[in-house]
Amino acid sequence: MNTTLTPVTTLPWAAEPLPWTGPGRPATRPLDVLGVPGQINLDYAATAPCASVAADAVTELLPWYASVHRGAGQLSRRCTLAYERAREEVADFLGARADDHVIFTRNTTDALNLLAHALPAASTVVTFASEHHANLLPWPSAAVRLPVPASPGAAVRALDAALRELRRGTDPGRPVLVAVTGAGNVTGERWPVAALARVAHRHGARIALDAAQLAPHAPVDIAALGVDYVAVSGHKLYAPFGTGVLVGRGDWLDAAPPYLSGGGASAYVGPATHQVRWATGPARHEAGTPNLLGAVALGAVCAALGAADRAALHDDEQALLARLRAGLAALPGVEELRLFDAAEPRVGIVSFVVAGRESATVAAELATAHGIGVRDGLFCAHPLTRRLIAEAAARRGWRNPPATALRASIGLGSTVEHVDRLLTALAGR
Repeated sequence: MNTTLTPVTTLPWAAEPLPWTGPGRPATRPLDVLGVPGQINLDYAATAPCASVAADAVTELLPWYASVHRGAGQLSRRCTLAYERAREEVADFLGARADDHVIFTRNTTDALNLLAHALPAASTVVTFASEHHANLLPWPSAAVRLPVPASPGAAVRALDAALRELRRGTDPGRPVLVAVTGAGNVTGERWPVAALARVAHRHGARIALDAAQLAPHAPVDIAALGVDYVAVSGHKLYAPFGTGVLVGRGDWLDAAPPYLSGGGASAYVGPATHQVRWATGPARHEAGTPNLLGAVALGAVCAALGAADRAALHDDEQALLARLRAGLAALPGVEELRLFDAAEPRVGIVSFVVAGRESATVAAELATAHGIGVRDGLFCAHPLTRRLIAEAAARRGWRNPPATALRASIGLGSTVEHVDRLLTALAGR
């Protein structure tokens, strides 16, 4: 991690150094990330680099690697303890309530599919058309999809109106789930989660939060936000060992059949095929040998981030994000994608289009000529990204906008040099 940062003063957007640049400033980031010398990774929103604490935790445990919940030997007992300790670390990091289930999954998509599987019969799901595919596609076909809102306030009002209409003349006890994102993966814009939760609960609905993009950048407290379920991905939280988590209320999860049937999910199996008593709690949906190393890596990162000064990390990232956005705005023929007003709060994600250039071509040139990795495409949010590209083109009067966009995203380990090298490369395109 570079803590001695010197801005590129020859660029118009780098004339004033950031207050945290220069030699002698003590490190404020508690988490180093791994990387390859000469390669600049600005694709954190897709997959964040591995935190050293995650790698260290896995390396320490590997000699002890054995079964979890399935052995009496010292190796198995240590691995079981490590797995359950990781569950506690994730619960603490996300502010889980005492009776919440913490279920390890593969990623956010898997976690939301698990929740969709556990919905009570006749449930109605309400979400927004601006969601990532992971929060659009798993839900029943009869789900209510609200239009893309123009502001955080509009999102709250739209949800309130939709739930009021949905409850009109129907059974007040009918299960309703609202599914929303905490921060958009296309624009990085933050959503008013606590306000949406209050509206949902006022109408007797539950709310699930896709925190895949929010949790790496800002604290997520289930109890404080008032949400019922939260889904996150380890690979976006600096723990790239193939795990995710669903945290939330246990009644729906315990009433649903196991997400996967098999060992670990069953408390008793009789001689007849129908004689099965399923476990309750997280084990009900964690059949088979669990991803021990993924859980331990995620737990280690959660513990390290939980002990860090999140306010300082936020301030550092926001300064870097402001530099990136200002630099892009200063480039002719570049337009940022946005859903809300440009001043609305956001995390370290910026998507943009370049006039007259295909995004895939630009991304390839950045990689091959400059060693810079960004994302190009529609970011697993096809309806939203296509709309935002069209709106960006309309703002600039472009007749033939590119079909896809570019996305630069930052996090732990990102520096002024990384941002300035991207801006310099785009300026010379």
